[in-house]
Amino acid sequence: MSGILVVVEDRAGRISRISWEALAAGQQLAAQLGLPVSAVAIGSQTEALAAEITARPLAKVVRVEHPLLAQYTADGFSLALEQIIRTDAPAYIVFPHTYQVRDYASALAARFGQSLIGDVVDLSAAAENASPVFTRQLMQGRLNGVYRHTGSGPCFLSVQAGAFRADTPDLASTSAAVSVFTPTLEPTQIRTRPGEPFRDGTETIDLGSALRIVSVGRGIKDAANISLVQELAIALGAELAASRPICDAGWLPIERQVGSSGHTVSPKLYLAVGISGAIQHLVGMKGSQCVVAINKDPDAPIFEIADYGIVGDLFEVVPALIAVIKAAKQ
Repeated sequence: MSGILVVVEDRAGRISRISWEALAAGQQLAAQLGLPVSAVAIGSQTEALAAEITARPLAKVVRVEHPLLAQYTADGFSLALEQIIRTDAPAYIVFPHTYQVRDYASALAARFGQSLIGDVVDLSAAAENASPVFTRQLMQGRLNGVYRHTGSGPCFLSVQAGAFRADTPDLASTSAAVSVFTPTLEPTQIRTRPGEPFRDGTETIDLGSALRIVSVGRGIKDAANISLVQELAIALGAELAASRPICDAGWLPIERQVGSSGHTVSPKLYLAVGISGAIQHLVGMKGSQCVVAINKDPDAPIFEIADYGIVGDLFEVVPALIAVIKAAKQ
């Protein structure tokens, strides 16, 4: 077996941000092992996805296409990917750690007698004649566990959102070759009937793709004060998010929660307002490129990971920031 295969997902017809991060992880692993890296897009019509990714330094891009793959099903994706993996025999298969991947990747790995190393946050070069070391977080980020792949089969792993940088991708001098693989699928093999993607509420919230996020914590004191932080988010062109206590209280909907039991995000800017920095929250946002924290407690844990910190009353600091931002736009 040789080579690394990265499975990408689309979001609204474009390659998702976490898929770019999975590709960055695959390329990092390839550089350490001296192996070629390829990407696979799966669906019924993948021309646009393939065109979007061919500019990256890849050995090839494979379009796995079949009418039964028009909508996601665990059966369809597992069967199709099993066939391309058995055909190409990659040594490593890298996935973005999404809800979809959680649904089928473990079953896919089991078809090869392997286990999925899920939610990887780091990888390191292998010693001579040894496999790479993959790091996962345990107990909501309090501990790290290290794993090696053993055995003769392929290694399956998924990478956590925000763990690998994909903001400044390398571009290849020539476009990667594109091939089409048509798996053998029968309707009777698809045991589930896909429905419409679930959306809670009428508003579409996509924190995972947001470039700027303003997040609010218990320091806001009352639901009526949320509008102040929302005004700051609007001024910055950012998405509004929150720590778990705010969502548990019903002050903001659960789909805006960041943390171990909510979204994992990796924006260019994460502005934490009145958030102390409990480990459960840090797990969800520590992959942010720039963290700015506003808290009146100088010993708040959030300052340990913040790039910039403002020690002060948010009810004084936030209005001042809003005024400065609005003045700069005029």
